[in-house]
Amino acid sequence: MPKTQFAVQMGMGTDLKGQDYTKAAARAVHDALHRNFLVAGMAFDLPLDAMIVDIRVGVADPDAVDLDVVKAQAPVGTVSAAAVKGGLEVSMMGHKTLIANAIVTVSYDVEIPS
Repeated sequence: MPKTQFAVQMGMGTDLKGQDYTKAAARAVHDALHRNFLVAGMAFDLPLDAMIVDIRVGVADPDAVDLDVVKAQAPVGTVSAAAVKGGLEVSMMGHKTLIANAIVTVSYDVEIPS
């Protein structure tokens, strides 16, 4: 069955002083997911547990992200996550501020009638 994309959301998260890439990444995903309530699946009578959620977070140090924590931000569906080089790391007032960006794509495996 082909994968049909329903929504793509973007979000941003920060960790101002803790230097925790996972916290910034999880906040970015939370920001992306909580801007919109995903009703497209329900409109087509598709179950929430059939939702496919693909998460990609950009941070300065992708290896420092605990992807299980990031995936836990998605409340339903089959969730995958990847951390890639991106985001921003800025020194301010003796502290390192981390900024993460997230792209969350929501889709379903559905057959579209021709």
